[in-house]
Amino acid sequence: MSRRKIVFVIVEGPSDDEALALSLSKIFDKDSVYVHVVHGDITSKGGVTPENIESKITEIVREYANSSRFKRTDFREVIHIADTDGAFIPEDRIVEDKTLRKIQYSTFEIRAVSRDSIVARNRQKQANINALVKFKTVWKTVPYSIYYMSCNLDHVLHNRLNCTSNEKERNAISFARKYKDNTYAFTNYIARSGFSVTDGYIESWNFIRKDTRSLERYTNLGIRLLKEYKNKK
Repeated sequence: MSRRKIVFVIVEGPSDDEALALSLSKIFDKDSVYVHVVHGDITSKGGVTPENIESKITEIVREYANSSRFKRTDFREVIHIADTDGAFIPEDRIVEDKTLRKIQYSTFEIRAVSRDSIVARNRQKQANINALVKFKTVWKTVPYSIYYMSCNLDHVLHNRLNCTSNEKERNAISFARKYKDNTYAFTNYIARSGFSVTDGYIESWNFIRKDTRSLERYTNLGIRLLKEYKNKK
C-alpha cells in the first residue's frame, strides 16, 4: 500500500483553519491534509517581492517538512488560499478617513486612516499575487496553486465584512459544524454558488482583477474542489 501524500494548505489566520480544515481533510481523504496558518498575509508582508516570494513559500513548506521529518517527495501539492483585500481595485476607490481606527472595507471602496499605506500595500499584493498565479511548482517539484477569498474568508462564507476576531472565530466554528459531515454540500456551496468563479484557473484570476471585484464576494477555490471531486469518480 502506497504511503499517503501530504496536501499542504496555506491559510492566513486561525479562523480560516477552523472553517476549512475538517472539510478539506475529508475531500482529500486519500491523502493527509495539513493546514498551515501563516498568521498574516504573506503577499503584503514587508520585504516580500515577486523575486523572492517563491522562496518564501518554499521556506514555509520546508520548515514543516523538516520539523515532521518529511521529504519533498512526501508532498502531493501545496494549495494556497489568500484574501484579496481589494488589492486590484482602482486607486481612486481608496479613501482616506482620519476618523477611523482600522481599515473599513465595502464592496466598492476601502477607507483607511492612511490612503498612501493602502495604495502601497495593494501595489505589493498585486505584484506578488500576479507572480504566484504563474507558479506551477514550489520547492522545485511540488505542485502549487493559489486561490482567492474576496474580499476575505468571512465575506465569502458568511457574506460579512469587517468582522472582529471574536466574530471570525464564531463564524468559523459554525461553518465547520454545518458541513463537517457533508463534503458534497461543502463543495457545492463553494463551487456552485452565485459567488463561485470556476470557468478556469487563469480566467478566474483575470476576472477578479477587474474593476472592484477584489472587494466583492467571489472565490475560485471551487476550481480545485471540483477537480478533486471529478478525480474520485
